Amino acid sequence: MIVGLSRADDAGVYKISDDLALIQTVDFFTPVVDDPYMFGQIAAANALSDVYAMGGVPRTAMNLVCFPAKEMDLSVLREIVQGGIDKVKEAGCVLIGGHTVEDKELKYGLSVTGVVHPDRVLTKGALQAGDRLVITKPLGTGIVNTAIKAGLASQAVTDRVTRQMAALNRQAARVMDGFSVHACTDVTGFGLIGHLAEMVEQSGCSVRIESAAVPRIEEAIEYAAMGLIPAGAYRNREFRAKMVHRGPAVKLSVEDLFYDPQTSGGLLICAAEELAGPLVSALTAAGVEDAVPIGEVLDGPEERIFIE
Repeated sequence: MIVGLSRADDAGVYKISDDLALIQTVDFFTPVVDDPYMFGQIAAANALSDVYAMGGVPRTAMNLVCFPAKEMDLSVLREIVQGGIDKVKEAGCVLIGGHTVEDKELKYGLSVTGVVHPDRVLTKGALQAGDRLVITKPLGTGIVNTAIKAGLASQAVTDRVTRQMAALNRQAARVMDGFSVHACTDVTGFGLIGHLAEMVEQSGCSVRIESAAVPRIEEAIEYAAMGLIPAGAYRNREFRAKMVHRGPAVKLSVEDLFYDPQTSGGLLICAAEELAGPLVSALTAAGVEDAVPIGEVLDGPEERIFIE
């Protein structure tokens, strides 16, 4: 066992031989959009992301479905599953089975198995002082999804955020594989602060976030100021607030964005300072247009997150 239950990480990793290890992960959730096909795409992209975050390549997947058969037409299920199948194919992965149970609440996701060389496994807990932090997708999907449910988001915003959530982290992972990256995670339900906190705790360092540099869905700032903040963001703040120091120039609505639970968010990559610029340039050239450096790792055991 290379990565197991002893520490919080994105997936488990089991060494098979000197040059092969298996990555195993599972994730499923309730619908975040009304379109069944796009929900399937998003749920699949979200599950596949954990393999990319560990430095691996997804190979096989299995469907996990909870479906209210007595209340919902089976055509909805077919569209959801087709969305998942198409996203799995896009990832170069193979769907080999799955399981469905009847449930009053609709849920969908995947169990995914990937492969990686044992020496190339990326974990959360290897930050080094002086490293730079790079993120590959903008924040704000949780807040925007709340606005969508409230009927306050435009169709243009809804479509743009839906496409963002359905986008694979495959290309970002491919580019990252060409660099000596120290650590990686994907930004999902615990928000940027929650996932960064896990990296900090396991590394014994502190980090400084440049709030103005963090990419965000601009409409999410507006919605946050209106109070359209998901319950998960409040839980994330309550759990991690003692670790966080917000500078006086940082607005509360901006900090809210950092606690916002993301669905199928981007990769958060930690690399040496001299590699951060070339890494971002390579990501941008490969089509990962929102990739930017957002902060640095500080020396010292404080295990704090400074937002400036």
